Amino acid sequence: MTQARETLSFKPGEVILYPGVPGPRDRVYRVLEGLVRLEAVDEEGNALTLRLVRPGGYFGEEALSGTERTYFAEAVTEVAVEALPKEPRPEELLDLVAHLAQALAESYRRIERLATQRLKNRMAAALLELAETPLAREEEEGLVLRATHDELAAAVGSVRETVTKVIGELAREGYIRSGYGKIVLRDVKGLKELAQSRGDGR
Repeated sequence: MTQARETLSFKPGEVILYPGVPGPRDRVYRVLEGLVRLEAVDEEGNALTLRLVRPGGYFGEEALSGTERTYFAEAVTEVAVEALPKEPRPEELLDLVAHLAQALAESYRRIERLATQRLKNRMAAALLELAETPLAREEEEGLVLRATHDELAAAVGSVRETVTKVIGELAREGYIRSGYGKIVLRDVKGLKELAQSRGDGR
């Protein structure tokens, strides 16, 4: 008989996990609905998005090893998660390992972009990544991404003021149209080319 799983719901902006050593009640979570952001915050309050966890993805794997957690897990949208048992089934562990391997590969690409690309190129890559999450949807004006400049700054490892300038540059060049709390992706092909090109670092 399959044991019922604990399902938890969170509102946008709610913190699901905090930094620190996992406690005895901590679990690995699988996202059922919505989007979860794993974010590191320094002493000055500057945030950096480490990865985004979509439906089917896992986070909180520190609960298995007791390793100290260095990030916040925050609900970006309405989120539903499923808590895995203390001793997951073998097929669940295989799925978890496959997900973490993919997440590690994405982290390598993110680090490479931070080290080798200009902010404008990294912003194009971030916009395309976010466009594949629940934050984006097709509307009459095109593909609309609901994201603030603070969220974009965390996604590319910069600050809001600098990101605002880059967003303005991308808008002037016709890649996007920027409005209050939303960005319309007008030239997805151009953004992909920009995201794939190399820059001179920061």
